[in-house]
Amino acid sequence: MRRAAALKFFAGFLLVGASMASRSHALEPSASDPAAWKAEMQAFEKLDADKAPPENAVLFVGSSSIRLWDLAKSFPELVAINRGFGGSQICDSTLRADELVVKYRPRLIVFYAGDNDVNSGKSAEQVHVDFAAFVAKVRKSLPKTRIVFISIKPSISRWDQRDTQREANRLIAADCEKDETLEFVDVWPVMLGENSEPRPEIFQPDRLHMNDEGYKLWVELLGPVLTRNSSAVAP
Repeated sequence: MRRAAALKFFAGFLLVGASMASRSHALEPSASDPAAWKAEMQAFEKLDADKAPPENAVLFVGSSSIRLWDLAKSFPELVAINRGFGGSQICDSTLRADELVVKYRPRLIVFYAGDNDVNSGKSAEQVHVDFAAFVAKVRKSLPKTRIVFISIKPSISRWDQRDTQREANRLIAADCEKDETLEFVDVWPVMLGENSEPRPEIFQPDRLHMNDEGYKLWVELLGPVLTRNSSAVAP
């Protein structure tokens, strides 16, 4: 009786997993408004015009957790470019990948996005599909450049979205596990306290964006990744 019940439960689990996978594959990538983010893109163009971007750099791209990151302070020896634009979603970076990513021909890409996607109501499966679309867009011009995805972070202000965030992270991590040009950095273990909730001391007053202590945790996780890829050469 118990064996039959266990088999029935396992079969049901497989069906749920297959159903989720089929839904994910059936989804189309999200669309980004071509008219949005003009001011941000123009600001990046001005930065490039005022000072030529460094060669063989590590490109940090994505939403506000990238934009607010003082890379020179965190990685003083690293040749890096910051192209974060606050409030953006994955699809926004995908649409603008040519001007945000490809033009710099970086040796390594560090990508953080998905936080705002979930907050806007997108499902974990949609976030997964959108990440795959970003990778595909970059791959067209930079087929060998490694992409490091920093997991969607837990935060106090969006703690009610944690289940969707975790599932999106799980789906993306599975993709990274199967592709040697992708790497997944999980920030959850270091950002949660003993109560398994976000640590308040690592956030700004808005309880969403990190302070210096929060970024120090990310640096500790990302440092070994950058070291492993230090010999990479821009395409």
